[in-house]
Amino acid sequence: MRVFVAGGSGVVGRRLVPQLVARGHEVTATTTSPAKVDQIKAAGAEGVVMDGLDAAAVGEAVALARPDVIVHQMTAISMTHAGKPDIKHPDRWFAKTNRLRTEGTDHLLAAAQAVGVPHFVAQGYASWNGAREGGWVKTEKDPVDLLEGTAAYPGLKALQRIEELVVQIGGAVMRYGAFYGPGAIDDQVDLLRKRQYPLVGKGTGYSSWVHLDDAASATVLAVEQKATGVFNIVDDEPAPAKEWLPYLAQCAGAKPPMRVPVWLARLLAGEQAVVMMTEGRGFSNAKAKRELGWELKYPSWRQGFKAELA
Repeated sequence: MRVFVAGGSGVVGRRLVPQLVARGHEVTATTTSPAKVDQIKAAGAEGVVMDGLDAAAVGEAVALARPDVIVHQMTAISMTHAGKPDIKHPDRWFAKTNRLRTEGTDHLLAAAQAVGVPHFVAQGYASWNGAREGGWVKTEKDPVDLLEGTAAYPGLKALQRIEELVVQIGGAVMRYGAFYGPGAIDDQVDLLRKRQYPLVGKGTGYSSWVHLDDAASATVLAVEQKATGVFNIVDDEPAPAKEWLPYLAQCAGAKPPMRVPVWLARLLAGEQAVVMMTEGRGFSNAKAKRELGWELKYPSWRQGFKAELA
């Protein structure tokens, strides 16, 4: 197949593009940085410089590639694009990413329609953001938490809109868990080693994780099978912060994380951090395994953190 990966030099794209090429697909991958075109070429793909917020540029790139499927992986979360992580103000930290997930999505969908691209796969999110009611582990049928009235709302709302638009046209949304793998959690590990990444309250909030290679392999399956609908792309072990954070610190050779009360965390880190650590709901991967035949290289973050930080 001819596959157009928008955001091909990003944290997922760098693992996805080589997997697609290895399986015989003809890949065109975009980047905002001319310096990264050679990196894409080295992975066996055609590299194209494209600004996802420029409708004309997106339309031209898609028309030239004539793809059978578009894979939307455009974000701007890295330090280069977004600066230092700011969990207290995710609306500011994710400002450009939110635009790429709204305007950028619209540009890609318009280009797909103009050229007649038959399939579309987009990036979603499923880590700690399940609705804060009922059990601790959610399926695709359960609602997500948009944290209305908080700084996290614009980003979570943008993700919900992607799901609605892509499902409507018969595409697939890959709701990735929290990423780890090459380049994905360096900032978190650094904070742990400085003892600046504390547990909040009792650390009872659940999160779901996924290694970048597993996220990429699930996406390849969605491309090849022309999958439709929403899929939680997470590992087998959703877990509370009180389990995964100390273990991540241990794997990183750091001291156990300190613990701070909820009121102080809300003051210093904002509502999103408090919800994630104290009330978050994780997600089940049963649908992705059942419908896509997805097999994980790292079924649990316990194996993955250890392998990544060894």
